[in-house]
Amino acid sequence: MGSTDLTGSKPGAFVTLLTRDKFLPGAAVLYRSFQDVKSRYPLIGIYTDTLSEDSLRVLRDMGMEMIRVEFLYPPAETAHGCERRFVDAWTKVRAFELIEYERVVLLDCDIVIRRNFDELITMDLAPDHIAGAHACACNPRRFPHYPPDWTPENCAHTTVTHPTAPPVKASTFTSPTQPRTHGLLNTGLVVLRPSLSVFSQISAYLATSPLVSTFTFADQDLLAHFFEGRWTSINWFYNALKSLKLQHEPMWADAEVRCLHYIFAEKPWDIKPGEAGDFESTHKWWWEAYALLEKDLSAEDGEYVRSFVPALKA
Repeated sequence: MGSTDLTGSKPGAFVTLLTRDKFLPGAAVLYRSFQDVKSRYPLIGIYTDTLSEDSLRVLRDMGMEMIRVEFLYPPAETAHGCERRFVDAWTKVRAFELIEYERVVLLDCDIVIRRNFDELITMDLAPDHIAGAHACACNPRRFPHYPPDWTPENCAHTTVTHPTAPPVKASTFTSPTQPRTHGLLNTGLVVLRPSLSVFSQISAYLATSPLVSTFTFADQDLLAHFFEGRWTSINWFYNALKSLKLQHEPMWADAEVRCLHYIFAEKPWDIKPGEAGDFESTHKWWWEAYALLEKDLSAEDGEYVRSFVPALKA
């Protein structure tokens, strides 16, 4: 595998994918909270034609650069294992096509930024590697379709305690004695080097590998398998899954969180403040960022964004 086609003339960018209007509140809050941490690099949106012109207008009014991309899917006969809500997520790997940048940090749009994390743009990254935080393999909701080895005993986070400095913990997990789940990353945040040759190889893998039919988590399983033994672990707080605060309390520290990732199907904008149960404290962070967003938006844009916030209706 080679990356000789890297031609980046710009040092780096943070990138998020947006394919559906229903995720507009997430993308707008992501961008607004990103501005607060005063990054030296831009946050760029890549989008598909399924996003409406009105949603594009709002994000562009906010100052966000938006780049159109085509959907990326595996063949229909091999995509049946993928959980339906992740069906658009294969397209995230098009971030490898952004070769004008030397480094890209790919972010899901259901994230709120809490602290500057520019160091990921310049962190050491071995050739042909990506970087990310470990997936939490606890399966706290006991979803029956999740792999059977997703248990707290097999989760890479279970033995981690606070503090977890230094800010970037570069380590690649390749030991055959470790559980399979220790080789899985959560792709809510991925550090990568754009490369057309790498993108071509990933696309070919997606189109031809018999493993694709076994994938539940779309891009997450794809990148974990394609980069098996070639991804670098970074600290949990760069991709702080909201469930980690409950599931891995010895590891968690609010002050350390750079990116709070609202995993699971229900998003903060779907649930009224005060009704998020165990997740109320982390959902509160999203609503605080949303309140700041509303102050910045024009009346027209604010009304439009609110139309995609179910928690504000009825």
